[in-house]
Amino acid sequence: MNAYIITIGDEILIGQVMNTNAAFIGEKLSYIGIPADYMMVVGDDEEKILTEFKRATELADVVIVTGGLGPTHDDVTRSAVCKFFDTNLIPDGEVRKNIERLMQRRNYPWTQAAENQALVPRKATPIHNHHGTAPGMWFEENGKHFCVMPGVPYEMKAMMEDFVIPRLSKLTHGMIIRHRVLKTTGIPESFLAQKLGDVDGLTKGARLAFLPSPKGVRLRITAQALTSEEADQKLDEVEKRIREKADKYIYAVGEIELEVTLSKLLNEKQLTLAIAESCTGGLIGDRLTNIPGSSTFLLADIVAYSNDAKIKYLNVPASLIKEHGAVSKEVAEAMALGVRKTAGADIGISVTGIAGPSGGTPEKPVGLVWIVYADASETVSLKFNFGDERIRVKERASQAAMELVRRKLLNINLAEQLSTD
Repeated sequence: MNAYIITIGDEILIGQVMNTNAAFIGEKLSYIGIPADYMMVVGDDEEKILTEFKRATELADVVIVTGGLGPTHDDVTRSAVCKFFDTNLIPDGEVRKNIERLMQRRNYPWTQAAENQALVPRKATPIHNHHGTAPGMWFEENGKHFCVMPGVPYEMKAMMEDFVIPRLSKLTHGMIIRHRVLKTTGIPESFLAQKLGDVDGLTKGARLAFLPSPKGVRLRITAQALTSEEADQKLDEVEKRIREKADKYIYAVGEIELEVTLSKLLNEKQLTLAIAESCTGGLIGDRLTNIPGSSTFLLADIVAYSNDAKIKYLNVPASLIKEHGAVSKEVAEAMALGVRKTAGADIGISVTGIAGPSGGTPEKPVGLVWIVYADASETVSLKFNFGDERIRVKERASQAAMELVRRKLLNINLAEQLSTD
């Protein structure tokens, strides 16, 4: 079986909204051995939608549609579906009860729009929406499976996991496809590829994709087999061979962020952290405090953006700033030592740099960042250049600072300088 994914909405075509739905659906379908051979985005135009429905059912066994099921005038998907399947809308008691419960919980009055949402195509099996008012629809006709869901991501995801995937799983008898993502940081894509060497010898029948981003490189392993156990075994074997070559750069398996990994490490080792941020403007602290329970290890995050703030709150000597400049090894070290002492933390980390787009010089270009780690026994200073795009500089600097702490906690050799380029 194969699949055709259709996302409906002008907002996607004009770049106002990212099409994350198609990526999620494609991934979920691949897990049960139904590859998505086609993905298409269509605007809120009924004729164009009908044309795409016809094309999809000619090319695929499974058609998954999201978007355009809301109560407003530009939501035309349901009308298009009724025309395509030559059916009419009828009231559905269970769908109506579901909408009533939702609106009561939210203290909304019953409206004509809500009444309209309780209508479903006569030929469809309704997919109940426990997070919104628009029900999904499931059609089976001429051996094809046609599913329509809302475009709101959390509504669609619940329907996929609770209804669509279990239903489709019963129909598949082909190869099982499994993916595993290893998240790396601190090494550029080209260097990582060089370390791993011959990919064919590494994967032995599986597939490996390099997915770079400002935070690092995701390694996605894909394996096919007749059973999920076989596929998982292949993934285990490939992961083992990758770790033999590049284990120190891998900080997580799956879609786990570095701050989660670092938080666990600090808690396991019962160590506390204090941060002094300049060019990152509190981004490191923001990421760490997204983790529940971060107060057990994070004692302070001081955003000392100006020179006066560095002097006043971190006890950086004014003479040091005057002699070396705010973006320097010497000042960065004083910031890390100062915040550690002020907070009484086991570890102090500091970041100071030139995020741009202005402020650079030939000696200190835009993108220059100093990051320092300090504990009771040592102070480690690293120099980076993270490019000339302001937001990316901040993102890369925050990632590198947390990775420096992770590697120190795991006693990983820092001979090869960290980089997220």
